Amino acid sequence: MFNPLPIRVPSAAKSVIIPPMPTTSISGVFAAALTPLRPDGTPDLAALPGFLVFLASRGCHGALLLGTTGEGPSFAPDERLAIYRAALPMRQEYPDFRLLAGTGTPSLEETIALTRAAFDFGLDGVVVLPPYYFRKVGDDGLFAWFSAVIRRAVPADGTLLGYHIPPVTGVPLSLDLLAGIKDSSADANHARALGDRFGGDMLVLNGNDRLFSLALECHASGCITALANLVSPDLRSVWDAFQRGEANEAAQSRLDAARAVMDRYPPAPPLLKALLALRHGFPRWPVRLPLLPLPDEIAAQAAAEFDGEIPKN
Repeated sequence: MFNPLPIRVPSAAKSVIIPPMPTTSISGVFAAALTPLRPDGTPDLAALPGFLVFLASRGCHGALLLGTTGEGPSFAPDERLAIYRAALPMRQEYPDFRLLAGTGTPSLEETIALTRAAFDFGLDGVVVLPPYYFRKVGDDGLFAWFSAVIRRAVPADGTLLGYHIPPVTGVPLSLDLLAGIKDSSADANHARALGDRFGGDMLVLNGNDRLFSLALECHASGCITALANLVSPDLRSVWDAFQRGEANEAAQSRLDAARAVMDRYPPAPPLLKALLALRHGFPRWPVRLPLLPLPDEIAAQAAAEFDGEIPKN
């Protein structure tokens, strides 16, 4: 699997990570999975495997646990560890389903501990936010921070994805500081730049449904998206068509429409939990503070818009 080893280049003005050729099986359609919660706001560990089976049955190759959509930063370390562990039984039904863990925090030591634990549990990779409190840190500091995580927590056959989501973190991962990346910038120019700069030599998973077809054309290895909780059949259709050397413009158009609805009702977790309950009969899972549940009338309005744009599948 893809282990992005950091290499310092003396002739460069700053530290960079030179990506090796990826041999990873981390590719395809990944859901940025919602986190099931009980009415009291604690993790519903018993509900998690069944939800992941639902995602697998609808075409997902894998899922990211405790990313942005999964409200990862809102959970304490012991809760995160329990959620990682609770996901594993779903592999009894789908043994090839890939599980990634969101492990990035502003604390280096906490990030290292969570990353090491994810691999010890048998998860397939980690998605690591940059340390997002100090927003003026440069590439040298980020290089040293990610180097420490890789050196102390990522096994030789492990996969680490840097999480590029500057609208949320305020800390972009520059093209000079990349190994594997989850690109949630929603920037078409950035997707093209990644492809132009690295070709197929870097593991990139796109994070915006509107850009999925473009990202694949620019050598992305797949996607990790919030909407995969609801529309993974269309994402899988785009992916499968691309593997055949074709484009599924109808499926991409439906993804564009679904993303437009989602973007009208931020933030995503309350909306997606409401729509998942209304469209697929799951419990109306709560969200963690500071997020608030979507009011019933707004949820009904969003569902009507979604149903008008996206046939239920």
